[in-house]
Formats: sequence, structure tokens, C-alpha cells
Amino acid sequence: MTETRPQSQAETRSPVLYVVLGVVVVLVLGAATRFLEKNVPAWFEGDVAKAIEYPVYAIVLGLIGNAVLTATGWRERLEGGFRTEFFIKTGLVLLGASINLKVIVTAAGPAIIQGILLITSVFLFTWWLAGRLGLDDKLRALLSAAVSICGVSAAIAAAGAVQARKEQLAYTASLVIAFALPSIFLVPWLASVFGLTDEVAGAWIGGNIDTTAAVTAAGALVSEDALAVASIVKVTQNALIGIVVIALTAWFAFRVERTPGAKAPGVGEFWTRFPKFVLGFVAASVIATWYLGTVSSAEGKEVIAVANDLRVWFLILAFVSIGLEFKVGSLREAGWRPVAVFASAAVLNLVLALGLALLLFSGFTVT
Repeated sequence: MTETRPQSQAETRSPVLYVVLGVVVVLVLGAATRFLEKNVPAWFEGDVAKAIEYPVYAIVLGLIGNAVLTATGWRERLEGGFRTEFFIKTGLVLLGASINLKVIVTAAGPAIIQGILLITSVFLFTWWLAGRLGLDDKLRALLSAAVSICGVSAAIAAAGAVQARKEQLAYTASLVIAFALPSIFLVPWLASVFGLTDEVAGAWIGGNIDTTAAVTAAGALVSEDALAVASIVKVTQNALIGIVVIALTAWFAFRVERTPGAKAPGVGEFWTRFPKFVLGFVAASVIATWYLGTVSSAEGKEVIAVANDLRVWFLILAFVSIGLEFKVGSLREAGWRPVAVFASAAVLNLVLALGLALLLFSGFTVT
């Protein structure tokens, strides 16, 4: 008589062939994502097509693949190859290579102040409001990190720190994209209406819009100077991801997931929970900063461009995997509350970023 194994064991004991086939599915959908990302702007005229980022294509293609594999009965067999966590962590480590710490220290004094004040205020407000509306603590962490720091990248890092569900990450990423797209056109238009200088407009764009690609698009709509300031502000916020992840790891280890009456977790438990990829993120930043100081600007840009391209590839594969693993039923209970939280925080971020940009960047010039 043959013994039937539980599903969880069957998943962990998938034949190597099925794992390989699962990876192949992810790679094929990832290649399709890159194809769409590069060619859709050429097929359709207008800024909207250019502003759509790879997470949109990757998640949609992943969801389509999910539906097809589920309908044909192949999804559970192949899911051992959907290596979401590996792709995410590798992509974030490579993100660190795009952060030149020397530029931040020497050219972004106001950006550092703005980043600290903005991230702290918006993060705490989002965390408070999400708590008042009764959201799950892990989803609170993802929403707070995403809207206060740098969108999808921050949500990914926070998800690793708090061990959030993939569905929560996919939901948060979708909110980021939904709010970032109209911001590309809204914020530059408002900057023109308010008569802001290019530098102030750039600081507002970099501090308010959540994704790097959307910041680049919005900054370019204003001017080259606005784009330069927006990029510095956004890179500065990206550099603060590591600090937020450390804080989230400690909070969840010592407060959220600690059993009442139990002994406080020690350093060993904190280290066990701590997402090690953050160290890789910091190391990549340090190495990139050192390397860029030893080579010419042209050579440095060429090498960093390769690292950035690899980072995009890994994050594409991560979002494809998220789409392939996505389960709609687990998100139905969330309802309207996460949208209300994110929208409220986005409005606060918009207003506060404008105030800080006016305070810190009035009279600032790009050199």
C-alpha cells in the first residue's frame, strides 16, 4: 500500500526536474517582461507608456502564468522553482551598488536632513493609522516602509525583515505603482503652478514619489537641474533602507512576536531573524563608493550600469515569482483599509515633502 504524503512534504521533495522547469518558467516570463519594458514605449506614443515600470509587466505575466499553470495542474509541481526570496535578496544587494555614499555625504546635506525627517514622520503616521484601522502588523510594516522611503524596494526589504507573506508584498507593490504613475505628471504640474524653482521642485519630486524610475521621469519633465536634485534625494532615501530594516527586525523580535511573559530575546535570536542581505546591501554600497573613487567617471558609470541591469533582472524574476505564487483568497480580508492607509500617507508625504523642500532647498543650486 502506497502512503500518501502531505502536500507540504510533497512540495519540499519536488523532483529536481520540476524545480528546473519551474525556474525555466520564471526565466521565460522574465524575458517576456524585459521585452515589454523595452518595446511598449516604442509601440505606444506618450509618457504613460514610458512611465510603466517592469513590476507591472512582471506581476501581470506572473499572474497569467499562475492561472495557466493552475488550470493545467502544473503549478504545485513547479512551484519549487519560484525562488522569490532568493531573487529579491540578490536584487536588493545589487541595489546597494547604485548608491555612492561619497555623493550623499558631500553633495546631499539638505537631502539627508529631508530624508530623515520625512521618513520618520511618514513612517510613524502610516504605522499609527494602519494600527488604528486594525491592519496586520506585517502589512503595516510593508505599507509604512513603501510610502515613506522608496516604494517597491523598501517594501521588499521590509518584507524580508518581518517575514511578510508574498501576497502582502504583491498588494503593497501594486499600491505603490498605482499611486506613482499619476504622480509623475501631477507633481511637476503642481510645481509649475506653485512657481517652484527647479531645485525645490526636484527635491519635492525625489522626496515624494515612491519609485526611482517614476522620480526620474517626473524630474525630467521639469528640467535637468530638477532631475539631478530629485535623483540625489531619492538615492539618499534608498540608502536609509538598511537602518529601517534593522529597526523593523528589532521591533518584531522584541515586541510584536514576543510571547507575553517570555524572556526577552537575546542578541543571538536577533541575529537569527536579521535579514543578512542587508549586510550585502551595505557592503555593495561601500565597495561601489570605493571603486568609483579609483576609476574615471565614464568607466565607473559603465560598471555600475551593468550592476543596475543585473539588479533589474533579479527583481523582475522576483515579481514574476510573486505573480506565480499569488493567492487572491488571502487578500480578500484586507478590503479597503490598506488603500485608505496608503492614500492618507501619500497625501501627508506630498504636503510634508513640499514643506521640507521649500525649507531646505530654497536658494540651493546644482553645481
